[in-house]
Amino acid sequence: MKQLLCATFEGIDAAPVDVQFTATKGLPAFSIVGMANAAITESKERVKSALLSNGFVFPPKRLTINLAPSDLRKEGSHFDLPIAALIALGNYEGDLRDWYVFGELGLNGNVTENTLLYPIILSLANQGNITRAIVPNISLPKLSKIPNITFYGVDTLTDTLNLLRAETLPEAKAHLSTFDFNHVTHNEKNYYFHEYYPLDFIDIKGQEHAKRSALIAAAGMHNLLLEGSPGSGKSMIAKRLVHIMPPLHNNEILECAKLEILEGKEPSFAPMRPFRAPHHSSTGASIFGGGTHKAQIGEVGLAHGGILFFDELPHFSKMVLESLREPLEDRHIRISRVNTKITYEANFLFVAAMNPCPCGNLFSATTACRCSDLEISRYKSRLSDPFLDRIDLYVQMHAVSSEDKPSVNSGTLHNKVREAFLRQKERGQSSLNGALTDAEIAQYCPLNAESQQIIDQAIGRFGLSFRAVSRVLKVARTIADIEGSVDISKTHVLEALSYRKR
Repeated sequence: MKQLLCATFEGIDAAPVDVQFTATKGLPAFSIVGMANAAITESKERVKSALLSNGFVFPPKRLTINLAPSDLRKEGSHFDLPIAALIALGNYEGDLRDWYVFGELGLNGNVTENTLLYPIILSLANQGNITRAIVPNISLPKLSKIPNITFYGVDTLTDTLNLLRAETLPEAKAHLSTFDFNHVTHNEKNYYFHEYYPLDFIDIKGQEHAKRSALIAAAGMHNLLLEGSPGSGKSMIAKRLVHIMPPLHNNEILECAKLEILEGKEPSFAPMRPFRAPHHSSTGASIFGGGTHKAQIGEVGLAHGGILFFDELPHFSKMVLESLREPLEDRHIRISRVNTKITYEANFLFVAAMNPCPCGNLFSATTACRCSDLEISRYKSRLSDPFLDRIDLYVQMHAVSSEDKPSVNSGTLHNKVREAFLRQKERGQSSLNGALTDAEIAQYCPLNAESQQIIDQAIGRFGLSFRAVSRVLKVARTIADIEGSVDISKTHVLEALSYRKR
């Protein structure tokens, strides 16, 4: 029995698969076993044609391909190449261990690309399961950015066989360990960012309080809720926020590229965090992921490391809003089905926008509100207290005035975010302030006696929960970082408390 290694998706992560081959006496037949999907079973015809087109003799025996483990569902046309290679190698007795082989075959034996190769190989690399791989040459520009893997590119089935039989391997494609972007450095690690602002905060006139909250949200990855009349600039702020987010490490850029591919896009490998803005009519499955036999990633998973924006927040279904409490608190989402249970990372900045009432004119000084007290109460009651407790920054935006002027551009805000980011890294934090655990809050957010007294008074006056107190401390820590302060002072705590919804 001969075997090569391949892999398949299991949720959002890849699982290694042993592709095993035997040729036994019996009536000529070709079968693939091991819970293979239609794309793999159809590979029999592609493999036959590729072998015959390149002068290989199809063995007149009973050929069996087994994909192990047999209780794992496999999918993907990238199994073509290892299956064909095992058959063509025939009686070859060389060592094939540790060889990962990926590629879809054309009928003439050419090796083509499969869109799932990048996320599969990146997942294997993160698990430490792969050191070398044979891949299509056309995929090397993307795959070579994954570190610690030796890649060998091939164009045809014949190239693959020559490579597997070679006593001396040719020079492999070197991976690109760095990116050609602006970066800041801490502990010899580069964190990349861009200075391109197609949507700039300079376009927003007035709304200084909202701009300040956007800066705090970006610097610490704190959840933000903007409430204001239609046209006050809520969506403008949310869409500009993604351009002033903290820098990205090399591994984070690779993860963002993986999410782009899972969404069906060509990866950009740019230091730009994801921005997801689902419509309020979206179903729960599209937001959180789901599926009967295979759990698919949803908007919450695709927003990992970036921004999830809910416009017209109260119009989202009650089920969606209440289900959002788990990823907002735990920063992951677990999809449970009869046939599968998958956990997705969901560490994102949640930004929401809403009107103050159904007609939107409650805060207007010029247009009368048409809503009754009952309608306003029903509208706001769609947001439960446990949900609002997970919002770090709540801002009421005033109506637009002719006296409003532009004040600050995205470049200035982005500089402040990067400075705050470096201060968090210099303290030894592995995550940004918004994701600190209780133990890390005690370590990185100590208060002096005066600040602690203010917190104690706020607990009694506003009935703050333990969760709310923790979030106030994390916001105060970010405000101190923006101001360049080592310690959290009274003014930082008071500003953080001013953003709590009461």
